Amino acid sequence: MNETTPPADAPGRVILLTTSHRVAPGLLSWPAWQALHGADAVLCADATHPQLPYLREAGVRVEQASPTAQELVDACAGGRTVLVIATAEGDRPLTDGLARLAGSGRITMPDLELLPASYDLPGARLLDLVQVMDQIRGECPWSSQQTHQGLAKYAIEEAYELVEAIEEGDRDELLEELGDVLLQVVFHARIAEEDPESPFSVDDVAGGIVEKLIHRHPHVFGDDSADTPEDVKAHWLRTKAEEKQRSSVTEGIPLGQPGLALAAKLASRVRTAGLEVAVPPGEGVGYELLALALRAEADGVDPEAALRVAARAYRDAVRAAERAGA
Repeated sequence: MNETTPPADAPGRVILLTTSHRVAPGLLSWPAWQALHGADAVLCADATHPQLPYLREAGVRVEQASPTAQELVDACAGGRTVLVIATAEGDRPLTDGLARLAGSGRITMPDLELLPASYDLPGARLLDLVQVMDQIRGECPWSSQQTHQGLAKYAIEEAYELVEAIEEGDRDELLEELGDVLLQVVFHARIAEEDPESPFSVDDVAGGIVEKLIHRHPHVFGDDSADTPEDVKAHWLRTKAEEKQRSSVTEGIPLGQPGLALAAKLASRVRTAGLEVAVPPGEGVGYELLALALRAEADGVDPEAALRVAARAYRDAVRAAERAGA
């Protein structure tokens, strides 16, 4: 017998090769290519698997087959290596069957190896979100009729719910609310693709913010330096001013935001610009609130957040009064 020929009763080897649909087909790891070329048989149950054209082009012969666990074990007899390309569903019946055979103790099992051929990069699940949103937009009776204008209120609601989760310190809620805010971005970007005059996609949205971040962080991506948070903020404000070419520090401040937040934002812009602006004369609660908001901003306090804290305390007091009177 040839020394390289395994004995007839050698159990062999099963390799379950997994790939990520979020990575372009054909981009496999070197160990995966070695295993594919070295296997005695390569099987795949899915005739439309996206990897198959690239494997055939590389000279890998793939047989379409859906073996049972016992059939796969038998195919490995004599020390053969059989590689199974996992389908998108994960071949659960096959893996469960192999586990049952191994647990029975009645047969000698081949060596079992799980070999990831491609890995998801950070952010890869965003591709799933884009794909799901595309399908929902095309097939859901409600989602297919939505417009930017109709969805605007939900963006505001989700943003407030995110702020509440942050202020409450609830990590589970934070995770969920971040997803809801992200959904609004992807939903609006999907709607924007259908605009007949100036369409854009989620890739354009992402590309735009990437370009902006790189441009506004020359201390990270360029030759500038920044040793403190104050240096970073100065970089940001200077670069932003060059980009916008605004004629007033008030430009770009959304007037539709809550009043206290609006007053604080105006005060922040005024302070950053080094301007001296007196509080306009006037009477009534509006001017009193304005003066309080300006004072809070000057003291480094977010008046909107401070009022929310006080309002929650008032809510708790209301509930306590309700319980006491029950």
